[in-house]
Amino acid sequence: LQSPCSQHLRYQYFNDLYKMTNHHASCTLLYKKPFVESFEETPLLVAVLTYMGYGILTIFGYLRDFLRDWKFEKCHLAREREEQKDFVPLYQDFENFYTRNLYMRIRDNWNRPICSVPGAKMDLVERVTPDYNWTFEHTGNVLKDVINMGSYNYLGFAENTGTCADAASECTVKYGVGVSSTRQEIGNLDKHEELEKLVAGFLGVESSMAFGMGFATNSMNIPALTGKGCLILSDELNHASLVLGARLSGSTIRVFKHNNMQSLEKLLRDAIVHGQPRTHRPWKKILILVEGIYSMEGSIVRLPEVIALKKKYEAYLYLDEAHSIGALGPRGRGVVDYFGLDPSDVDIMMGTFTKSFGAAGGYIGGKKELIDYLRLHSHSAIHATSMSPPITQQIITSMKCIMGEDGTTLGQERLCQLSENTTYFRRRLHEMGFIIYGNNDSPVVPLMLYMPAKIGAFGREMLKRNIGTVVVGFPATPIIESRARFCVSAAHTREMLDKALNAISEVGDLLQLKYSRKNRHGSEGTDCFSFLESHQD
Repeated sequence: LQSPCSQHLRYQYFNDLYKMTNHHASCTLLYKKPFVESFEETPLLVAVLTYMGYGILTIFGYLRDFLRDWKFEKCHLAREREEQKDFVPLYQDFENFYTRNLYMRIRDNWNRPICSVPGAKMDLVERVTPDYNWTFEHTGNVLKDVINMGSYNYLGFAENTGTCADAASECTVKYGVGVSSTRQEIGNLDKHEELEKLVAGFLGVESSMAFGMGFATNSMNIPALTGKGCLILSDELNHASLVLGARLSGSTIRVFKHNNMQSLEKLLRDAIVHGQPRTHRPWKKILILVEGIYSMEGSIVRLPEVIALKKKYEAYLYLDEAHSIGALGPRGRGVVDYFGLDPSDVDIMMGTFTKSFGAAGGYIGGKKELIDYLRLHSHSAIHATSMSPPITQQIITSMKCIMGEDGTTLGQERLCQLSENTTYFRRRLHEMGFIIYGNNDSPVVPLMLYMPAKIGAFGREMLKRNIGTVVVGFPATPIIESRARFCVSAAHTREMLDKALNAISEVGDLLQLKYSRKNRHGSEGTDCFSFLESHQD
């Protein structure tokens, strides 16, 4: 005989199991192939040492600030004028402190001057610092043929020779470099209209609109779509342009955990049930903001589940494909193509031309009514100068190459090469024992460094081996989750990748960066269900 308490617990157990089974079944129906992502937990010792490192740097930072205040040490940064000492500080205290005492120690890893096309290889201007990174001097030497593992040149179209470069050159001769007017005045060229028709066909939507700046595509168009009385549900890892656009809109913003559908559904359900604060009136509209590939995590959005929730609760979906368009999917059409979904299920499809197309600017695609509305109400459309003609031509030529409309198979070959390079690069890093984040199919590959001293050391040691890398720390990432971020390109040959991997392994041994506790020669990923279970509240 069982007690009522034990019977209740048993009932609860089987009820939870039934719910979990149903969720797994629905997940299986939504995904046509395994969804594999890896976010290995930080080892406890590494986390403790990282906190200790930042603690020591902070203590020495306050000591150096004390010495600066008493004129024992020179302060190189701009300071408030003496007559303004009683004013409210112009800068935020912590950011100033971080810049002076932490960022300056490793500043030489950023803003390196490039004197060539930033393709698979590039040339860097050599520079030295006589005062510990406060100022830099050029030596006149050039570091030749540095393998570029940091640019968003996913399909290798950042080049100064070939079809794209020739077409852009001819366009410059015919149209000039600048338009010097907005689209609504005398800056609307036939090239702009050709580009927008091509983008709409590429995305599989009714209409599209192009903008001269990718960041402004988000920050200036979201305020045109939502306002007071609207609710925006934003992924916690969304890009700064999405965050700024949401804030400028005046809408209520609520944040859900990254790629966590339970968290998103809870917010959607609460929004429907409770409505607006105080008045409890229904929200005018609910907009979900997500990205295709998250540029600091290498993670791919769980788009099939997001669309299912969007339909269930009758919300709108805004998809930012800055890093995924051209880089994902069998036809390079982005994350919608990657999952084999219907483009009409995404209400607002946004993306940029700055990555896979080797150009600049951004776009928004969707229904014709949406685009017609934005042409009249978007600040970026009304006030911003229209896109430069040679940039427009670069996008048109590269997009036609991807679509196969140029009469060659070059575009498809680049898509296949990018996929092969991504798989190979990620697999080798896993086997070496590094902790890397993200989806197995993501060309963005974050390699975790954690400790502050290793940020600068990794970048410098890689450059000594003629490998250009991007190291990332606060405020772009959480302060204890510093990382190196590699971007794989179709322009990388296997020899280039092997050289980069050998250098990474060598530096990893030197700096003791191989933190992974997983089986180095086994499977590193997790399937759709185990990943969900490991991220439950």
